Amino acid sequence: MLMTERGRAMWRTCLASAFRTALACTIVGSATLYGPEWINRHVAFPAFSYVTVILIITDATLGDTLRGCWLALYATCQSVGPAIITLKLIGPARLTAETTALAAALAAFVVVLPNSSTHLVAKRIALGQIVLIYVIGYIKGAETDPVMHPLQVAASTALGVVACVLALLVPLPRLATCEVKQSCKELGQNVTTRVKLYMKAFCSDDAMSATASVSQARVLARSSSKLYQTLKRYQPSMTWERLPFKIWRWQNVNDNKGEKLQSMEIALRGMEMVVASKSPIPSSLLAGEVKEDLKNIQERVILSIKRVNNSRQPSVTPESDPKKPDECLQTLQEIPETPQDLPFYFFLFCIRLLEIITMAKPEENKVKVLEKSKTRSWISDWDSKKVMPALKLSLSLGLAIMLGSMFSKPNGYWAGLPVAISFAAAREATFKVANVKAQGTVIGTVYGVMGCFVFQKFLTVRFLSLLPWFLFSSFLSKSRMYGQAGGISAAIGAVLILGRKNIGPPSEFAIERIIETFIGLSCSIMVELVFQPTRAANIAKLELSRSFHALYECASLFGAKASKAEIMESQKKLRSHLNELKKFTAEAHAEPSFWFSPFNFSCYEKLFKSLSKMADLLQFSGYAIGFLGEQGKTKSPQCKEILSNVDKDLKSLTESIALLAKSFEEITLLKSLDALGKALAKSDNTSWDIELGKTPNPSFSTAVSEPEKILETYLQHCRSVADGIFRVEEGGEEEVKVDKSEVVLSLSALGFCVERIGKETREIEEMVKEVLQSENPSSHVNLHEISCKIRSLYK
Repeated sequence: MLMTERGRAMWRTCLASAFRTALACTIVGSATLYGPEWINRHVAFPAFSYVTVILIITDATLGDTLRGCWLALYATCQSVGPAIITLKLIGPARLTAETTALAAALAAFVVVLPNSSTHLVAKRIALGQIVLIYVIGYIKGAETDPVMHPLQVAASTALGVVACVLALLVPLPRLATCEVKQSCKELGQNVTTRVKLYMKAFCSDDAMSATASVSQARVLARSSSKLYQTLKRYQPSMTWERLPFKIWRWQNVNDNKGEKLQSMEIALRGMEMVVASKSPIPSSLLAGEVKEDLKNIQERVILSIKRVNNSRQPSVTPESDPKKPDECLQTLQEIPETPQDLPFYFFLFCIRLLEIITMAKPEENKVKVLEKSKTRSWISDWDSKKVMPALKLSLSLGLAIMLGSMFSKPNGYWAGLPVAISFAAAREATFKVANVKAQGTVIGTVYGVMGCFVFQKFLTVRFLSLLPWFLFSSFLSKSRMYGQAGGISAAIGAVLILGRKNIGPPSEFAIERIIETFIGLSCSIMVELVFQPTRAANIAKLELSRSFHALYECASLFGAKASKAEIMESQKKLRSHLNELKKFTAEAHAEPSFWFSPFNFSCYEKLFKSLSKMADLLQFSGYAIGFLGEQGKTKSPQCKEILSNVDKDLKSLTESIALLAKSFEEITLLKSLDALGKALAKSDNTSWDIELGKTPNPSFSTAVSEPEKILETYLQHCRSVADGIFRVEEGGEEEVKVDKSEVVLSLSALGFCVERIGKETREIEEMVKEVLQSENPSSHVNLHEISCKIRSLYK
């Protein structure tokens, strides 16, 4: 049923996108083919009008289109103004293939250089304009007017923009606000359903029923990630719809909803950890009225989620006050006797955390942080790493224009246009993207040629034949195989043939355009290989090392009693590196191996999952420590003394994890085991055989098993806290009882994190060993001994 609904939603989205794209292209075609003469005189390049439509209107809302108008104007100012001055100075008659390529490359470098301050659509439009202005000026030579020619390119762009706006208004405007509101509604339902499924699996006595509930929740979790992407995609567009539709307050409310719903994911992931572990909950903990109390907690949490999703100002009523624990939580007066009881307490901790998140107020200093980052972006644009994308694009574009003009002067701009309109700000899988662009161009062009032959005398029917093709291109854009690059290439390939006339025999035009496209893509690949010879597999390996370093810093802060802001910043940094690791792992998987050893994708994927779980556990630990800090503010010196023993246990654990993370960071940077042996021989002048595993410091090999020992002593210290710290004072029995349940819940959650961190550490060790073994197949890898020797190098 879920798959059917998702399929229907995709069909509706693709149909709407195809209809509006076809309508916009029809407007352009009607204006250029049947419009008055003055339109044809000023709109001299209808091909670029179609390109502008595809770049702006693909899966767009009204806010995206309004933003596209501004971006097109901004791009025109970037390209047309300087081009008029350049053509005036040089003179179109004196342009050659070399000077044209040089002028276009320099103009492209200036456009691409401000990486973070210019939108990608604006850069693509500006680059496309640059190609047309200089290459068409070179083709026509002395006939080119240095002023009117660039203005005609600008007019062609303007026609595409106007067509996009009109297409988005008919029959009804598609609003980003409605998309965000609908996504928030679906997210609220998604979160509510997952809470019910996790609770059902937690309380179920039947293992098969619990497994089925977990499977359903995982499907919903994947759906929620897509909904979060939708929120992230459309929230910036709401700003452009704010003024004409007077929805200032609606915008702010939806932003707050999306952030709160997304922040609930951490608690849901913790609940999934418990129910997906397949470790049975002791029946004694779920006996009596506990299940009924849990249902009451579930209803209260669901009520809080609905309040976040439905009301503008969620009010805290006595029934939903997060500071007032439930009866089920108040009965928690004893620390668990065995580790088997910890998942029960951790599940309750996650429910409590989920409710607290729903009642949390948005951070007030968020705007200041954003403003600070914007002011620094201009300075960071001039960093050497920021210059490289501009340099690569300018060289690719210049080379493509020069070779394309040499191959066919009248069609030379078709070699530069694919490079210009497919520019990507971030690194992409070079061969994969070039492959899908080439395939998209070919199949789109073939479809266009077939349409011209079938409907040769019926121009109107040719436009109608674009509708099914745009629908097909929409599905291509959402597919994993082709993605947006392939879908856009396919759409442009067809519309440039079916939407124009007087282009000569369609078959000849198609062949020349395909050849020119391959020239442009080949230039892009060649420049990418020359300036970025590093394989994606090597970058993924480097990012894995950086992730371990971020984990080391994050774990070290817990032992150093850092502030909440520092811990949150370190966790954010760890998440950022993990996201980069995921991206480069996928890119390395798509990259051909050629003569290199194959990339161990499955192992890297497992490492990413284990490191993500480790990041979650550290975040849960931070929450638990924060709750303990709040409870310990008003306690006696005896409380602080006993809590210090718990702090020592946690510090021992975090130091152990930090030590391992640091060694794994160094290990993943190893080029080979032979290189490590030479470094060791140089550092201590002692011979060491990695395969024999001889080391003077075997104590480090026990670091992985250390968390289990820590857990035993940790639980003992927690029991002493529960027995001696909260002695009943006169007139404060009820208050002390509530405080004790909060402390027991937080300490038990920390105990669960201690246990799971130990398990994930062992998993990570096995995966690192597998990576090292795959890179050194002729050697026997002893990871413990290598870790010891690595530590000896930087002690």
